[in-house]
Amino acid sequence: MKTFRRMACLSLTLAATLSAAPSFAQETIDVTGWGTGNVQAVPIHEGRPWGWAVKDFMDNPDRQLYNTAKAKLLAGEQIFSHSISRFDIDAYCSEAPDYDYTWFEMQHSTLRYDQVADMIAACPNVGATPILRLPDASEGAVQKAMDMGMLGIIIPTVNDAIQAREAARYARYPPIARRSAGGGQGPGLWTPFLPAGETFRESANDNMLVVVMIETVEGVNNALEIASVPGVDVVMLGNADLSSFSGLAQDSPEYRDLQIKTRNATYRAGKIWANASTRMAQGNPLAEESLMYLLGPSISERAANQ
Repeated sequence: MKTFRRMACLSLTLAATLSAAPSFAQETIDVTGWGTGNVQAVPIHEGRPWGWAVKDFMDNPDRQLYNTAKAKLLAGEQIFSHSISRFDIDAYCSEAPDYDYTWFEMQHSTLRYDQVADMIAACPNVGATPILRLPDASEGAVQKAMDMGMLGIIIPTVNDAIQAREAARYARYPPIARRSAGGGQGPGLWTPFLPAGETFRESANDNMLVVVMIETVEGVNNALEIASVPGVDVVMLGNADLSSFSGLAQDSPEYRDLQIKTRNATYRAGKIWANASTRMAQGNPLAEESLMYLLGPSISERAANQ
């Protein structure tokens, strides 16, 4: 807990001082005419690229990651998924090679943990990084995801830093978090892809991706605190639910202000900003900065359109 508190204070201090950085080393994003005009996008500073704190949190930032989705995000690439919400090994193994990651859906489905475990065991390292949206961030839920071999978790409806801490605290081993040294198939799935001489335990923390979803106005208002939690890597807007909970249409300037606010907070904390809806992937001033989406074009479709 001391490590968490110390790093949280560091993140908040860096975030607070970022706006005072010299103006000559920045890139300004013009959102004029997109939002209401009451909220502006904070500039991107040359020495603080997107996701710098994610990389800084790694034991070995130069490590070659078998979590290829995380590697792409750290390289500034956009990633898209297919979604699996029912038990279908054939569908998973045939679709996954053409996507950046698989969004296994357990918040809005009746999928069981053993079914998800069986699917990823059927074709490990198939291409798409396996990431599981859990119903909540309870210790039991996160530990099961870790034991089955997930390389990422997505936690819905995170409203404050306490909930964000719960999302991150069981996803990595000590001393930086509280992942239990349980059994499960995870080590067996990923050990074959490790460099010679390295153990799964040594690589697991760096290869983990923790995504928290902000879906309420309360979450937007607490976005900087949420994003600054050590171990949170990606802050994703749940666009449909944010519209539902706020009462604002997704194409309204007021809704876009909420997006800009969350984008600003995520950048200040040095994390990666994302939107669930692929509507944000193009046709707006922030499209290039939102790096992770639910669904979207496959790898081959994007290559064909280049």
